[in-house]
Amino acid sequence: MEKNYYQPEIETMPVEKIRALQSERLVKQVKHVYENVPYYRRLMDEKGVTPEDIHGIEDLHKLPFLTKADLREAYPYGLLAKPLSECVRIQSTSGTTGKRVVAFYTQHDVDLWEDCCARAVVAAGGTNEDVCQVCYGYGLFTGGPGLNGGSHKVGCLTLPMSSGNTERQIQFMMDLGSTILCCTPSYAAYIGESLKERGYKPEDNKLKAGIFGAEPWTEEMRRDIENSLGIKAYDIYGLTETSGPGVSFECSEQTGMHINEDHFIAEIIDPETGEVLPEGSKGELVFTSITKEAFPLLRYRTRDICVLSREKCSCGRTFIKMTKPMGRSDDMMIIRGVNVFPSQIETVLLNEGYSPNYQIVVDRENNTDTLDINVELSPEMFSDTVKSVTGREKKLAEAIKTMLGISPAVHLVPPKTIARSEGKAVRVIDKRKLV
Repeated sequence: MEKNYYQPEIETMPVEKIRALQSERLVKQVKHVYENVPYYRRLMDEKGVTPEDIHGIEDLHKLPFLTKADLREAYPYGLLAKPLSECVRIQSTSGTTGKRVVAFYTQHDVDLWEDCCARAVVAAGGTNEDVCQVCYGYGLFTGGPGLNGGSHKVGCLTLPMSSGNTERQIQFMMDLGSTILCCTPSYAAYIGESLKERGYKPEDNKLKAGIFGAEPWTEEMRRDIENSLGIKAYDIYGLTETSGPGVSFECSEQTGMHINEDHFIAEIIDPETGEVLPEGSKGELVFTSITKEAFPLLRYRTRDICVLSREKCSCGRTFIKMTKPMGRSDDMMIIRGVNVFPSQIETVLLNEGYSPNYQIVVDRENNTDTLDINVELSPEMFSDTVKSVTGREKKLAEAIKTMLGISPAVHLVPPKTIARSEGKAVRVIDKRKLV
């Protein structure tokens, strides 16, 4: 297997050296945060922890957690650890509810972030011979700027397309011979659909790889995208709060994402108790930034549910791997007492031959939860008779019931009637008044 690294000496560093580096950087970071962030100093004081109590990663559990609620409470400058005069960039989450979360960057922070994204581009086979088309949103959203910077560092010819205007995306892709596509998985699926509608076959484009993230997607969706575009699809993970995409990335093995451990320490905790769980356990992912200057978060609760593994990887990287998030502790729906993740429904749809264009609507009637799932038909299926569509709905409802343990109402709708996303797809509408 060809081994592609952007910074080989770091990406293949022996594990004991990684841990020693993490310990050294953690001690320094805790001191930096305690001395420069009053908000965090108060949290540490309340827990009875001082920087002197932190000697290495073995003491990480002593520190308090940070949550998105903390970030909103401290908005805008309450968690800033550097003077504004040293900050060169601000990014913000794409969320629409409540106060936005903003993150600050020094030039040093931007450089390290771009290095992380460059590692992801190289792991996907990117070189200075490639044409990298970045269709993530630019502006406050981290996707575009992060992959743009990473692509530049690798030396790719970078097309800063941003999201939307699919007609223009396809024109540039075909005319300029794009070889790497960076966007959300739902938009990649849409581009694949749009190419097919225009009469293109997968072999007509020059794409070889895609780097997709910013929203949950299943293995079934990955195969669907790979087949429609004729590429290998790589996962990338990140959070605006910690830097953006590039916190972790997938290698050619496609069995999880390597976390950039020289910049982040990952933990898995029990989401209910906060207890740190052993490697291999399923739980909530927590990140500590150990190199960020302007906005360093210690023990930030991501709400993403996954598993960490340090099993040896054939790619040669020694960084710990995280699985694709299996859902979120905060967007898991409890419907009629059953834990439901959208990814479970998506898996069934793709296994039954449907596109990943769907919307889940949860409501409550007469004190009972209702679960409606709208699923788009393909143009071929849409030509079926009403009777056959009814049969399809029944069969799909049974398959979903087998997966979830509860019965949904399935509605097969005409092609293109569910709004496409060029950013993050809105998969769930919960109309229940649960507060």
